[in-house]
Amino acid sequence: MEDVVADGPTARYKAEDRMRSEIENAEADNTQRRYARLAGFLFLGEIILALGSGFVLSHIAGSGTFAETAKRIAASERLYRAALSTVLIVTLGSVVLAFALYATLKPVNRLLAQLGMIFCLGDSFLGLVVRMCGFVRLHLSVSAQPGGVGTITAEALADLMRGIAGTTENIGGISFGIGLLLFFYLFFKSSYIPRVLSCLGLAATVIWTILYFASLVFPEQRALFQYICFPPMALADVITGFYLVLFAVKAEVRGNQSAAIAEVSNR
Repeated sequence: MEDVVADGPTARYKAEDRMRSEIENAEADNTQRRYARLAGFLFLGEIILALGSGFVLSHIAGSGTFAETAKRIAASERLYRAALSTVLIVTLGSVVLAFALYATLKPVNRLLAQLGMIFCLGDSFLGLVVRMCGFVRLHLSVSAQPGGVGTITAEALADLMRGIAGTTENIGGISFGIGLLLFFYLFFKSSYIPRVLSCLGLAATVIWTILYFASLVFPEQRALFQYICFPPMALADVITGFYLVLFAVKAEVRGNQSAAIAEVSNR
């Protein structure tokens, strides 16, 4: 009789603990899904904005001598500034993307997810330097017009800014590639997304990182290397973005992980 009475409160406390644990797991699950969808939106949004602004910038600048390019940029200064500002928004958005991917994947391996976020944040900070160089080159192009600084001086400074931006972008690209490599590895390990897609992401990030390293050694081949590494990376990011927006992360995988944790706790 005493055992039955003693077991009553104990069973109730266990039931309350189990219910509280299920509520906390459900809240964590919803939070993870929200961050996964946010990462998907950012994958897609950043690619669209980057391609659009890059097209505008290259269309305005065109080709030719520095004086010819500077004249076209000065004639469309506001549109050029708007395109540069859009690229800046993309760079700032990559900070949020890094955090969203970390929040999505930290249940798999917190330390690796943190390391991936750190590498991606390193790329974002270096990207801000590249954006700064872009605005400085814009200022030099406008200043090179009649009434401004000398064309020769402006051209020399613009070349310096272009060199700084190119090297900084290469280093940032390496950091970005390593960060995404870690994130896609965690996607592969967790099966949050189809493993075929994770393998595509792993292959794309390996190619990306190797070719950005190669750009430091063979800077004259930088354009060729980018033509090679951009398509697979863009494909992996777009498909991953669509998948995360539509499906977030697999419910059955998270459910199995929660059940395993609960079983260990009960023991």
